Amino acid sequence: MFAWIDQIIYLLYFIVVGGYGYYIYRRKHSSGSLTHDYFLAEGSLSWWAIGASIIASNISAEQFIGMSGSGFALGLAIASYEWMAAIGLIIVAVVFLPIYLKNKIFTMPGFLRKRFDPRVSMVMAVFWVLVYVFVNLTSILYLGGLAIQSIAGIPMFVAVWLLAVLALIIALGGMKVIGYTDVIQVVLLIIGGLTTTYIALNLVAHTKGMGHWLDGLLILKTEVPQHFHLFIEKGQMIKPDGTDAYMDLPGWSVLLGGMWVINLSYWGCNQYITQRALGAKNLKTAQNGMLFAAVMKLFMPLIVVLPGIAAYYLYNEGSNLNFAQGMLEGSTVKPDKAYPLLLSILPTGFKGLAFAALTAAIVASLAGKVNSIATIVSLDIYKNIKGDAVSDTALVKLGKVTVLIALVIGASLAPLLQHLDQGFQFIQEFTGFITPGVLAIFLMGIFTTWTTPNAAFAGAIATFAYSLLFKNFWLDESPFMNRILVVFICTVATMVLVSLLGNRNYRNDTVIVNRTLFVTSSGFKLVSLFILGVLVALYVFLW
Repeated sequence: MFAWIDQIIYLLYFIVVGGYGYYIYRRKHSSGSLTHDYFLAEGSLSWWAIGASIIASNISAEQFIGMSGSGFALGLAIASYEWMAAIGLIIVAVVFLPIYLKNKIFTMPGFLRKRFDPRVSMVMAVFWVLVYVFVNLTSILYLGGLAIQSIAGIPMFVAVWLLAVLALIIALGGMKVIGYTDVIQVVLLIIGGLTTTYIALNLVAHTKGMGHWLDGLLILKTEVPQHFHLFIEKGQMIKPDGTDAYMDLPGWSVLLGGMWVINLSYWGCNQYITQRALGAKNLKTAQNGMLFAAVMKLFMPLIVVLPGIAAYYLYNEGSNLNFAQGMLEGSTVKPDKAYPLLLSILPTGFKGLAFAALTAAIVASLAGKVNSIATIVSLDIYKNIKGDAVSDTALVKLGKVTVLIALVIGASLAPLLQHLDQGFQFIQEFTGFITPGVLAIFLMGIFTTWTTPNAAFAGAIATFAYSLLFKNFWLDESPFMNRILVVFICTVATMVLVSLLGNRNYRNDTVIVNRTLFVTSSGFKLVSLFILGVLVALYVFLW
């Protein structure tokens, strides 16, 4: 349970974040366009706020709880999601962002409407909203509720609704409030996350009579070497549930296969992420924000993966009986309990800090997610049905109602996910139903002028059909990452075929794409090379 000092630290978190959010709301509130002010924070976010907001939106319960759980089950190999993301962010900053900003694209369905037609935009907008609400939002609330239940002893139902209410308070302030409060959230989650890692490694060191965190890291490397491979071959590693870890992270596909489809789709074609950069005052600011996020991505495995590996060692070493028993649900090991259990055994004072960091990550991610849902519903669905006559006031009001409805749905469904063993893998697999199609449609729309609206519409439908077909029949026993790559290739082939069989004279030049857009500063190139150098060194060392 929390001591009084932990309660004070936790209370200070709410006071500081809530107070700063209100201050930003009052200071940044303008008489300009209500829609841009609420949904996009257009021109008001600096590069450091953009980078911090991207990380705060991305690092949530699915990373702290879900990825630590995958670290427990799969080891350091799961860190590829974080490290490959650094490269993905650089590619998006150089290739995607210049095109979006040059063409005044502020929502992802907006790009599809400009390049193709309203049908494609509407289908994908509905897809995005459904996935955001029923997969992402619900799973974040579930994993966050699981953490609070494990640490504070609060019932899952109450914990989930508490998180939903906190996110609602921040999200109703709009994108400006979210963007700038995310800076505090990121600082807190990094400090609290590193503190948890430091203490977890000390706990590992104490099992061998040592007292330094570095000793703990060396013990992990020696005692559980299978958890320090970045490439998992078939049959090399068996998870606690008895299944082959290769099914989650299939060897070289992580570097050369389906991971790139997941990566580029998430960072480059995802309203939830790009919305932060699209709020920049110019391209340079947006790119620097993305680059700042890429640098922070290098350090995220220290916070979200290493604690899971430490928990695996502590569970199997067995010196802490309460910890070992806490990992079990009946006779089944629950990897997603690893991080909450680590927090529950932290010393007084540190527990409040770490719990505040976890809450910050969850609330920031929830607020950003529901703002993106509200943006798509208001600007890409409702406005296109009603036309330009709809007022800004009506759109903002609808956005706030959407925020409320989305959180109610997510909080109502979240407790139903309690059967999950690894929440992070659940999210990756089910978002993978539309991920290949999203990337295929965007790449074909950006880099070809001959891809027809009918082809894009066919691609949107085909990607879901292919995903269902391959998951349940043809590739049902293949790793989902390989399945995603096959679905992507089939979707591109479908779009090419439909375009060739359709109007061969079709050309669409409404999206401006030329070489002059892809120019970056010397500083950007230098930092990018540093990131790539670090990643090459990591993969060579951890081969």
